[in-house]
Amino acid sequence: MSSSKVSSDEETPPHGNVANAVHRQVAFGGNCGQIFTTSPQVWRDPDISDEEAKLFREETAEKLDGPWVIHSSYLVNLCTPKEGLREKSLHSMQTEVDTAERLNIPYVNVHLGAHTGAGETRGLTNAVSVLDNLDIPESVTVLVESDAGSGTKMGGDFEHLAYVVEESEQDLDICLDTAHAFAAGYDLSTEAGVYDTVAELDDVVGLEHLKCVHLNDSKHECGTNKDEHALIGEGRIGEEGMSAFINHPDLADVPLVLETPTEDGKGFAWNIARVQELREDE
Repeated sequence: MSSSKVSSDEETPPHGNVANAVHRQVAFGGNCGQIFTTSPQVWRDPDISDEEAKLFREETAEKLDGPWVIHSSYLVNLCTPKEGLREKSLHSMQTEVDTAERLNIPYVNVHLGAHTGAGETRGLTNAVSVLDNLDIPESVTVLVESDAGSGTKMGGDFEHLAYVVEESEQDLDICLDTAHAFAAGYDLSTEAGVYDTVAELDDVVGLEHLKCVHLNDSKHECGTNKDEHALIGEGRIGEEGMSAFINHPDLADVPLVLETPTEDGKGFAWNIARVQELREDE
């Protein structure tokens, strides 16, 4: 896309050379991207050779507008009160930011996780503490992602994101997931709802901190806290909401990462094309 950046999600080195992620983005019609550096379901450090890293950097510079984002492991829990899990989360995040520097990737995206009964205040304090213990390279920024807010998971309220961004000693920014925000109670199904939500995000966190969007429709109603993504325009957010969000003037330069399902014969390429169709200046 010439006027916006949109990509598919989750190209992972375990399926081959990390540079293959670049080729897949081009094949899907994307021009930026998001990867896992290793399997997100296990505690495992990235295994990317210097040769693979060099090829990834070269292929990205040649074929994509960028940026890339690394998504941290699903096992990371910044809010946990458990020391063992905290240490594993810290180690995992440190390897991710170090790998981002090697690959010339500017962002590492992470969920806050769950406080598991410790309470919201302690959970947020725990998250800030883990983040403050990271040695983040100058070229890398950690993005704290919004959440659907089920159970004791944090990040469903914009205030959670604001607290971490403001209280941390690190220079943090955020990633907004549309399906998560919708599930957490922010109505994105109408143009008015989109404008209200963006205005609230700006008021609470500041749009200057929004560096990436996970653009997803939702299979469940607003405020249900149910996190299940749908094809663009075919979920409960729907075409009106998706179009209004994609075309919001304050979001025009924010990269869009699609974490959409593959179903009914429609995969990443279909969803990227759908975003392009909805983009009014295309």
